[in-house]
Amino acid sequence: MLGIYFSGTGNSRYALEFFLGKYDKMAKISAIENENIAGYIKDNEEIVFSYSVQYSNIPKMLKDFIDEYQDLWRGKKIFVIATMGLFSGDGAGILARRLHRYGAQITGGLHLRMPDSISDEKALKRSVEKNKELVKEAEKKIDNAVRRIKDGNLPQEGIGLLCHIAGLLGQRLYFYNKTKRYTNKIKIDTQKCIGCGKCAELCPMKNLSLEYDLAKAQDRCTMCYRCINICPKQAITLLGKKVVEQGTIEKYL
Repeated sequence: MLGIYFSGTGNSRYALEFFLGKYDKMAKISAIENENIAGYIKDNEEIVFSYSVQYSNIPKMLKDFIDEYQDLWRGKKIFVIATMGLFSGDGAGILARRLHRYGAQITGGLHLRMPDSISDEKALKRSVEKNKELVKEAEKKIDNAVRRIKDGNLPQEGIGLLCHIAGLLGQRLYFYNKTKRYTNKIKIDTQKCIGCGKCAELCPMKNLSLEYDLAKAQDRCTMCYRCINICPKQAITLLGKKVVEQGTIEKYL
């Protein structure tokens, strides 16, 4: 079995690790940006896919990943975990449909509410204690899901027509262009940047680099918020004008 994840601040990675820790401790786990991922997919018939929903849609980087390896999905049995800050409608379903287009057999889906990762906006902000409670609730939900799967009753959250409609009306119709293309909206405050290079090192798109000892962004940001949440000087923003609160999954464990 193989676990694949796309994760910005660690929510989806943690959800996958916790899930497989209960379901199959021998399973390999890999990020989509791993250079060996194609080989891992070829070698495994059963896959658990975990990712973070953006505007009730699939992040652009993940869409490209699915399309790039389209020939590898045929015949694979795939269970989808979708993490979200509030509600996505069909978070698991929209990724499932894209994989099914390339011949994958979708076995089910699971939706998990997790701490918000959009650190430069006040919306959805919760206290640290509330976020810790969210993670605990997600762990309980995963426990229950694994028990159901072992009994042959796989969860189908986000799968089906009604969920599809909920996803469309929830956010996707209104914010479709947000994930249609990569964005060039990353902003770096050069007065705050100390040139530590953490953002460049961790960016899954290699969209950030150092130039004259300062961070510089290109135009291929997939909005994962990884760089914004780990910048030690809060020098990077995307949607908002300043960082409100940084947080990665480790903060809430």
